[in-house]
Amino acid sequence: MADYVQVSTATETRDQAAKLAESAVCSRLAAGAQIVGPVTSVFWHNNEFGTGEEYRLLLTTTGARYPELEAHLLDHHPWQNPEIRAVALVEGAMGYLEWIEKYTAAD
Repeated sequence: MADYVQVSTATETRDQAAKLAESAVCSRLAAGAQIVGPVTSVFWHNNEFGTGEEYRLLLTTTGARYPELEAHLLDHHPWQNPEIRAVALVEGAMGYLEWIEKYTAAD
């Protein structure tokens, strides 16, 4: 896993995304979070085609903290099988990367 990652998931409502963001950041599993939306999604679910509005949640963390963040999202997400994915941050301003380290450091 990369040293730093951006983790994304989606929820049905802004409130659900905000609760996930707050719990992850307050637990120091993510240094910060952004909620984007609503966005339109087009998907397959339970062998049925669908579309709908969702709120995209983006969280920034370290590769070392990713497994705990993933477990936290799975435990607290309102969906039974949510999309959770991590994308490596291959470059970043040194001050930003230090901020991620500082605010995701385990106690």
